[in-house]
Amino acid sequence: MTRARQAVTGARRIVVKVGSSSLTTAEGGLDADRVDALVDVLAAGRDGGERDVVLVSSGAIAAGLAPLGLRRRPRDLARQQAAASVGQGLLVARYTASFARYGVRVGQVLLTADDTSRRAHHRNAARTLDKLLAMGALPVVNENDTVATDEIRFGDNDRLAALVAHLVRADLLVLLSDVDGLYDGDPSRPGTSRLSEIRGPEDLEGVEIGSAGKAGVGTGGMVTKVEAARIAAEAGIPVVLTSASRAADALKGRDTGTYFHATGNRSADRLLWLEHASAPQGALTLDDGAVRAVVERRTSLLPAGIAGVEGDFHAGDPVELRDAEGRAVARGLVNFDAREIPRLIGRSTRELARDLGPAYEREVVHRDDLVLLRR
Repeated sequence: MTRARQAVTGARRIVVKVGSSSLTTAEGGLDADRVDALVDVLAAGRDGGERDVVLVSSGAIAAGLAPLGLRRRPRDLARQQAAASVGQGLLVARYTASFARYGVRVGQVLLTADDTSRRAHHRNAARTLDKLLAMGALPVVNENDTVATDEIRFGDNDRLAALVAHLVRADLLVLLSDVDGLYDGDPSRPGTSRLSEIRGPEDLEGVEIGSAGKAGVGTGGMVTKVEAARIAAEAGIPVVLTSASRAADALKGRDTGTYFHATGNRSADRLLWLEHASAPQGALTLDDGAVRAVVERRTSLLPAGIAGVEGDFHAGDPVELRDAEGRAVARGLVNFDAREIPRLIGRSTRELARDLGPAYEREVVHRDDLVLLRR
């Protein structure tokens, strides 16, 4: 067994993500046999409770199609939310009944990107997941499609799974699809081969990555899975990408799918969420000195370094920090409402405290709430 596969068998906390196409029929309803087959694997993968398993499961919208008489996934948000409302209950009920065969309790956790980019909500999500695992339950996580708007959606559960893996300090992320791994081209074409291991971005150069799945009931494809694998790997979490039918082999460390080596170190949980899950509600333009201070010296953003403001945001919202040419250099959680910023621009915190009160003697974006963007 290779060192990579040994890392799989040694993982004590695992996040598994499964897509809609692996759980539903062609007509859009839940396939009980497929759900039970997945549960059989995950129950065995818990190793009698010695391993923690978190399941990130798509399928709520797909499960709600048939009961609502919809032939295909709707394009408009309102009908997607209606389908999710019906389907989420069916999905969790199916998981609850299936895991009950093994005496395993299920806990439902629904998240939106807006929930997870805010400090208090982020802490609540982490605390809930940790407590469920400590009490022996298996969390089933999904995006809260019934309330998420286009502006605050994760967009796909692959990215959500990568962020949840970091949130729960997982040792491994397993992405299950309808394809048995990443190929160096279209797997339906002769001459293509499976990529067994990815050690870094250079291994993906020249690789054709498909953008759509086969079944047409989900939102993701191979592009989103590779992006999710990159997010997790950069956060220090190895990833196995394979098909749902080979999930058992993946959890046992057998040579299946594609193994993405961890390429980075674990960072503060909230900063990963801020970079990958938050939707900026506005932007602050920085002068050259502030750009250097934030990017090179990793300092907080003070009012004196701000040259302009855009958007309608509130204290606690994520905003982009831009240079004079309009390029985004960082993202952070702002401490003031947008309407307050204009009277702060270019002024020192001491001057603001004297003129406006002690509440204004603080950073506009604290360095602990700020993440640099790749340039």
